[in-house]
Amino acid sequence: MRLSDFDFDLPEGLIATRPARPRTAARLLVAQGARMTDATVADLPQFLRAGDLLVLNDTRVIPARLNGTRGRATPQGEVSARIEITLMEPAPDGAWRALAKPLRKLRAGDRLHFAGRLSAMVEAIGEGDVTLRFDAEGEAFDAALAAVGAMPLPPYIAALRAPDEQDREDYQTVWARAPGAVAAPTASLHFDEALLTRLAGMGVGLAHVTLHVGAGTFLPVKTDDVSQHRMHAERGIVTPQAAAAIAGAKAEGRRVIAVGTTALRLIETAAAAGKIGPFDGSTDIFIRPGFRFHVADGLMTNFHLPRSTLMMLVSALMGPDRIRAIYAHAIAARYRFFSYGDASLLLPGVPC
Repeated sequence: MRLSDFDFDLPEGLIATRPARPRTAARLLVAQGARMTDATVADLPQFLRAGDLLVLNDTRVIPARLNGTRGRATPQGEVSARIEITLMEPAPDGAWRALAKPLRKLRAGDRLHFAGRLSAMVEAIGEGDVTLRFDAEGEAFDAALAAVGAMPLPPYIAALRAPDEQDREDYQTVWARAPGAVAAPTASLHFDEALLTRLAGMGVGLAHVTLHVGAGTFLPVKTDDVSQHRMHAERGIVTPQAAAAIAGAKAEGRRVIAVGTTALRLIETAAAAGKIGPFDGSTDIFIRPGFRFHVADGLMTNFHLPRSTLMMLVSALMGPDRIRAIYAHAIAARYRFFSYGDASLLLPGVPC
């Protein structure tokens, strides 16, 4: 398939820059089989049934965006420049891979300073990224990062407004537990404790997995032949307990519904051999039309960017023609798109 097969025109006014309040007030487009229903996230229990299992990503977003200065010694003295850093992932030796703007201003050996609380040495310049060694580690690093870092809003939001303190709450799920993500599992942002209580009361189960979403999720697809695209790798964990809960639901014929594409990608990685099991490692799974799903019976997800791998994923689940109709309806009905936008519940089976 070609990249243009996943393109569509989106009015800029439909890009959400703030979430709905309360969280469950966001709109929810339910697509089951050939039927579409306009609802809100608060209505989610109406479309689920006792025995359904929701799979949730419990990663926690770190304040990974840093604004600082570069210092470089020259014969004339130290020369400085403004630098923006977005942390991507830690290396086993404690260094960090990061995106830098502007990358061309950096060289190995440069020292970066962030608000007087944190500094780092540029160890290496890669193809599109840098390797940084910070002057703090462990709890000291976490505390400094919390003090000087900002939530790493996606580029399409950051282009419209700067991140602020409200984003520290808005861009985090209510069940966030394991620090390490530099982007939120955004479908999960629509849940609050009251909704979770309602779902539990009607017999809907929850299984928690962890996929640390990386900054690579925002990178564009640059190959016209989508089969030539190379996915970024992200670290994920499916515990034995989560794997057993998911396997039990499948064995009993109960629906497994992933909340977010990150959760879906992880459970399908853990079931690559056809049956889900525990997993702890990196995944670069690329789900596109033609993919055979082993676990997911449905997906709750936000509305995605045109020409993105996430558009390819939802097209794989629902079928390309069906997803084009769903997105045409969403645009005509003025649903809000992307990370702070509205949600869809995609159920490819026959309506019950």
